[in-house]
Amino acid sequence: MTRKFLFVLGSSRPGGNTESLARKAAEQLPADVEQRWLSLAEHPLPDFVDLRRDGDHVRPPAPSSQALLLDATLTATDIVIASPLYWYSVSGLTKRYLDYWSGWLRTPGVDFKATLAGRTLWGVTALAHEEPEVADPLIGTLNHSAAYMKMRFGGVLLGNGSRPGDVLNDTEALTRAKTFFAQEAPLARFPYER
Repeated sequence: MTRKFLFVLGSSRPGGNTESLARKAAEQLPADVEQRWLSLAEHPLPDFVDLRRDGDHVRPPAPSSQALLLDATLTATDIVIASPLYWYSVSGLTKRYLDYWSGWLRTPGVDFKATLAGRTLWGVTALAHEEPEVADPLIGTLNHSAAYMKMRFGGVLLGNGSRPGDVLNDTEALTRAKTFFAQEAPLARFPYER
């Protein structure tokens, strides 16, 4: 299968540090690898309503405003969540996108979990802390989401930056970006499965 990368941008502003770092990593992908970039701020999702306990537990088909993200997610072999570290986890826009995965699991005619199984989830984030451990909740969110979906997890590329453009001064992050997507991504596992 030809690799198709979907970059899901979870920042509320365009061109931020997280997006800049993701683009540096994406520059290293082979020319024949398809890249699609979607900003959640430009394609906002309404508040997610959990219908699991209502009636037949079946989610109605996604309206056209959500269809773009659903289709892009289903056709990607590699999904890159590029979310700034907000309060030690993913941004609100990113969390809402992941919440919609719950609805897509129950959308008639969409075999969401089976389709994503075996595909790869990656993360990219910029944080203002010097200590990378503060990003552990974000990493856990993405790893556990991948584990539930039976996906591979390539880890999270971390960069340091607070002011616009700061991450481009993080030489360690830029060095890691050069080989980030070249690494083998293992099947994601919950901590209790190791």
